[in-house]
Amino acid sequence: MSDARDLGLGMNRRISRRDFLNGVALTAGASLVRRGSLFELEGLDDAPEKAPGYYPPALTGLRGSYEGSYTAAHELRDGRFWATAAAAIDTGEEYDLVVVGGGLSGLSAAHFFRQRAGRAVRILVLDNHDDFGGHAKRNEFREAGRTLIGYGGTFSIDSPAPYSGVARGLIKELGIDVGRWERAVDGRLYGSLGLGRGVFFDKETFGADRLLPMPGRSGDDEGADSPSAGPWARFMAEAPMSEAAKRDVRRLHQERKDYVPGLSSAEKKDRLARISYARFLTDVAGADPGVLPFFQARPHSLYGVGIDAVPAQDAWGLRFPGFQGLGLEPGPGRGMNLDSIRHEEAESYFFHFPDGNASVARLLVRGLVPAAVPGRTADDLVTARVDYSRLDDADAPVRVRLNSTAVRVRHRGDAATAPDVEVTYARGGKLRTVRGQKCILACWHTVMPYICPELPDAQKKALAYGVKVPIVYTNVLIANWTSFRKLGVSGVYAPGSYHSGVNLDLPVSIGDYHSSRSPEEPILLHLMRTPCRPGLPARDQHRAGRIELQATNFATFEREIRDQLGRILGPGGFDPARDIRAITVNRWAHGYAYQYNSLFDPFWLEGGEPPCVAGRKPYGRIAIANADSGAYAYTDGAIDQAHRAVGEVLA
Repeated sequence: MSDARDLGLGMNRRISRRDFLNGVALTAGASLVRRGSLFELEGLDDAPEKAPGYYPPALTGLRGSYEGSYTAAHELRDGRFWATAAAAIDTGEEYDLVVVGGGLSGLSAAHFFRQRAGRAVRILVLDNHDDFGGHAKRNEFREAGRTLIGYGGTFSIDSPAPYSGVARGLIKELGIDVGRWERAVDGRLYGSLGLGRGVFFDKETFGADRLLPMPGRSGDDEGADSPSAGPWARFMAEAPMSEAAKRDVRRLHQERKDYVPGLSSAEKKDRLARISYARFLTDVAGADPGVLPFFQARPHSLYGVGIDAVPAQDAWGLRFPGFQGLGLEPGPGRGMNLDSIRHEEAESYFFHFPDGNASVARLLVRGLVPAAVPGRTADDLVTARVDYSRLDDADAPVRVRLNSTAVRVRHRGDAATAPDVEVTYARGGKLRTVRGQKCILACWHTVMPYICPELPDAQKKALAYGVKVPIVYTNVLIANWTSFRKLGVSGVYAPGSYHSGVNLDLPVSIGDYHSSRSPEEPILLHLMRTPCRPGLPARDQHRAGRIELQATNFATFEREIRDQLGRILGPGGFDPARDIRAITVNRWAHGYAYQYNSLFDPFWLEGGEPPCVAGRKPYGRIAIANADSGAYAYTDGAIDQAHRAVGEVLA
């Protein structure tokens, strides 16, 4: 892109806290330096969290898995770490439990262990990031004298399957009343202003930049399949697609035809489980290939891949168009992905905090380390400021130690008879060791074979099977949302663009936190990107996407954000150079837990032990917990796996 174009987009403008280097604050009296592959803050290398002004939620720029948070893990993977590592320092610290991973599963494991073993037990939680919560990340912004809060990862308390008794119990124990959701959100705000869903056709994919009302949907309902005459008429007149493609998009939404007559419902579902939705559209429903780019990104937010790698049976479960006339009986077919199986009970169990499930993580930490999180209720938590300097107090029974990457976990002796587990971690350019009577690995499955090489080879192979889904959650603070009102949209599906979704923040007000009510007020936009490589098997697409994300710098993200928002919203008066006030890019090269797919995982369709079951088996004094352990990318899954792991180490 030319320098002149960059200037027009505002790439030269100073946005909030642009002076953060890859999301690490340069605070007074603590300058950032590089020593080998790890960073340390001079004078604070043993406790960076105690630096004045240390507050990760307020950092903008490149967040998520930021530069430096994964360096040691990558060196382990590449076989380079121990060649240059110095001798580890024995801290002499001993704990009843050491948890590796401070995400929702690791924090839940600490909670459940304390419940069962007693509040006097000593627990250490280690995490490689500068904040706790894992993918449940909080982003804060300041504008016009107010704080705006966004989610940088896990979106909500919800699940395609009913919450288990364990997960429901924990949510209730934390003081979260899911039943009050309708009172927390103003579900009528955007509709009352005439805003609905839109679709943006980009010129690179469709030949012209054009924003249109979303046809075949009603308001914000992703699953509605009864078309509205207005949007359909405009779509047919103005969409930059061939006449055949436009006719087939409409036909797929409206036609009730059995494209596979002569088969029973079960036989149809079996066939649909073995072909992609893209093949169903062209080979079975006879649609023009020009419809494929329009539908391609529909499953991105759930699967991290497009319709080329999503089974047609799953697309039916998700209520994608084309299945109305097949006469399929209700209920899941064999091999359906859990995301595509609908349960009425699950659909009614939903809650979203302004920071997503970062509030769940903060409530867990409040229970574990009360001195670090002020307040008493889920309401006052929303605006509470965590005191990170109190997370790792020496005299506290539970300690959460951030900026600490576990690099080796091993029994001191034979796994069957060892008295404890030694955990070595990298922090501030040094290696240190602690010991725990028990250990729970709550990090990613793919990391575990490298930090715990004594695991059986078959188990390590199973742990390596699931390739996490790369995702990018971006929050953009804008001065106002008058352009959205002028264009009549609250959210935009952009199937060919860099980000496949652009949405106004949900109007949620809890406690002292109040959402933006007027288009003249500042607001957060949420953008999502799932890098993938259509045509490859799903896990290979995830690997390619991970490599892409790790090679993408903040300037590239910023340029794409400014360009896309300018093209979508420019006709409504939006100027990216003038109206963008801050950007936080949450880059998760290892994002969602991998969920099994009937196109690529034979055991899921034909039967057999899933790799996640073989991978999560306890080994000596070590148990395993995280969303990967259930191949289920939801908070309730992470909680359930933590509960199981605690039961195993205490058995």
